[in-house]
Amino acid sequence: MTSTAQHLPLSVSVKSDVEYRNGRPKPYKARVRWTDPATGNRQSKSHSTETPEQAQEWIEGMIRAANGGINPAAATQRLAEYGTDVMPLAIRGLERKTLDPYMAGWRLRVVPTLGHIPTAMITNGVVDRAVYSWIEDECSRSTVKNTLAILVRVLEQAVRDGVVDRNVARVKGWQREYQQAEDELDDPRSLALPSWEALTTLAYALTARSHGQFTGWGHIVTFSACTAARIGEVSGVQASDIDRATWTWTVRRQTTPGPGGLIDKGTKGKRARKVPIIEEIRPMVIERLDSATGPSARLFTGPRGGRISTAVLRDATHWDEVVTELGYEHLRRHDLRHTGLTWLADAGVHVHVLRKIAGHGSLTTTQRYLHPDQRSISEAGDALSAHLRAPRSPEVPRLRTV
Repeated sequence: MTSTAQHLPLSVSVKSDVEYRNGRPKPYKARVRWTDPATGNRQSKSHSTETPEQAQEWIEGMIRAANGGINPAAATQRLAEYGTDVMPLAIRGLERKTLDPYMAGWRLRVVPTLGHIPTAMITNGVVDRAVYSWIEDECSRSTVKNTLAILVRVLEQAVRDGVVDRNVARVKGWQREYQQAEDELDDPRSLALPSWEALTTLAYALTARSHGQFTGWGHIVTFSACTAARIGEVSGVQASDIDRATWTWTVRRQTTPGPGGLIDKGTKGKRARKVPIIEEIRPMVIERLDSATGPSARLFTGPRGGRISTAVLRDATHWDEVVTELGYEHLRRHDLRHTGLTWLADAGVHVHVLRKIAGHGSLTTTQRYLHPDQRSISEAGDALSAHLRAPRSPEVPRLRTV
């Protein structure tokens, strides 16, 4: 069966059947068969389901596709393959300056994230989760916008072909999610690692799962959490940014994805900020400073000396698998920053100082990391009770005037 999307004459004859296979998780095997009018060859497509109703629903979808002049193979084609087939139509009319970032978005984000999913199974939820993952990978607004734009064009062609009923890539409101990610989440404390031991265990596990057991990945994770910094900011650290006399790091730059790959630019808000380097990570920092080739040398790089990003860290360490095995299945790379800020808040760092360390533009964002412990809450309740029970002098009656 060819994977190329072929447009057949309307009402091509499709035969179907459902086979029950006992003892299988999805025992109902639905199958459609048709004759390719171009070659005369018999072709077929099958799909396993849990219920007979699901099997029949799949068959009806294949028949609708055939009645619309669509090869049933195209109706179940993966997005990456379908996009390759229809891309000349999807990009027609685009100027070169627009085409390059669109195609970069398709190649670097759409295909790795969604390319393995059949085009007909791309849903609103699938697209939403993809957008969230691109935001977590610290892609810029323009990068996400261009990536969505090419996905919209490909799925618009799928609508025209009858492969899908509607274009689910026309996402609205993703800018608000982007703003929320920038401003931190409503309850960032809930995303923090619970202890130093949990952090070191994570760092060791990520190193162990990486190719060649590259220790730099563990160092990056530990440094990010202990400085409450973004992974892109850790990538931007140069030897000259570290002051050994005061043990502070002046955060001046960050690494972010660009059209031609990873690039360095100023920090978010274009403001440099100072961050303390705690005693627990100083030996590691000293080792890296001593081995630096010059003031502009990067302290943290990949195993081949290249820039790092949150996506690079995820892929190189099998992040999703490791955090799930450790019981932190929802932990993201950005949650290392949440961890550091939560620990600083719990250590009693004043909110205004915490705001400077975090680089937050709004004090409200910083205040989300403040959470009184149970003892403080109990003491507040006791204080109110004592206030209400305290004896009071009787009020002196006021004279009425005539």
